[in-house]
Amino acid sequence: MPLGFRARLFVILALFALVPSIVLTVAWGGATSRVLPRMSGAAAWDSVAASGTRAIQLTRSAPGSAEAKAALARHEQELTSSVTQARRFAYLARQTGPALLALGLILLAFLTYLASRIAGHLSRQLSRPLDELVGWTERIARGEPLPDAAGSRGAPEFRVLRDRMRTMADDLERGREAAIAAERLEAFRESARQVAHELKNPLTPIRFAIARLRRDATPDMTGALDVLSTESERLEAMARSFSQFGRLPEGPTAALDLGDIVRDAARATVPEAMALTVETEARLPLVQGQHDALHRAFANVLINAVEAGASDGRLDVRVGRDGGMVVVAVRDHGCGIASDRLPRIWDPYVTDKTAGTGLGLAIVKQTVMAHGGRVAASSAPGEGTEIRLSFPATHEHGDSQR
Repeated sequence: MPLGFRARLFVILALFALVPSIVLTVAWGGATSRVLPRMSGAAAWDSVAASGTRAIQLTRSAPGSAEAKAALARHEQELTSSVTQARRFAYLARQTGPALLALGLILLAFLTYLASRIAGHLSRQLSRPLDELVGWTERIARGEPLPDAAGSRGAPEFRVLRDRMRTMADDLERGREAAIAAERLEAFRESARQVAHELKNPLTPIRFAIARLRRDATPDMTGALDVLSTESERLEAMARSFSQFGRLPEGPTAALDLGDIVRDAARATVPEAMALTVETEARLPLVQGQHDALHRAFANVLINAVEAGASDGRLDVRVGRDGGMVVVAVRDHGCGIASDRLPRIWDPYVTDKTAGTGLGLAIVKQTVMAHGGRVAASSAPGEGTEIRLSFPATHEHGDSQR
């Protein structure tokens, strides 16, 4: 079986610590066993003793004084004492070599234990965080969420790496969700284009047929023709909604004053009986966009607000600057939207209206995003709903005129 990363790391660290220790211990033991006997001087003293003994023999063979004989005796005694001490040192050296070697082996064993502990600690400090991060990469690849508990093992650099991986995983998840949403929206648009096409084809001959029947209709047929005319108009409006959702805003753009467009849309959609307040910031920055598409988007939001706040009879609209964005906020004072349904109001075909297509706010979101903006909604049951449409400001007020 191949060794795991931690085992390989442990072996490498242990070898880095043990191999030099073993080499140094063996070299030291061999050196001491060879050098100490030579340092004792036993060979030199043996040579001196041999030459001194020869000199003594020669001196004794010749007659001499008593004083010379005494000196020779003292020399012989010193030589004997020196040889004895030298041989004792040599004996001690021979006995000390193995002892020093044994001490070296004991030291090697201690170093081995110490190296294994250090290598084990380092391998744990490196392998555990790496194993954890490898597991995180597998989770990211499968699209699974990362563990909530932050790991505390390993060096501080691993904490930084964990934080960066969490950020990367969040970015990948947002990108994945955006890609899925884009594919889903494109599928919705394609189906809307097909539905609009299928609805428009028979509507024209139907309306011609109704007009022809009205010319020759008897009084008792008037009611049925009115029903046919009303329903055909409803189908035509539905086809227009599908057609608008099925295509992105197209055509030339210009620097627009959103305050003017909102006031025009409010005059066309808000009934006179409803109390309407439109507040527009002075010298509002201009937005680069398509007038008709933005007018339709604001009209859709206002129509929804009118229908939601009919019982209250009040509608507040604010157009102002928020940093580098121009924000259009439409607030009704109607029944509000439940928190679990609020995120889905921008999805296609989501509606509570019996005669609605559920495309109004979907078209609004599509138009705002096509202009580089973003949408947001806040609501509480019984307290009304506020829709916020934000657009990037491209020109200061009056820049387009220069």
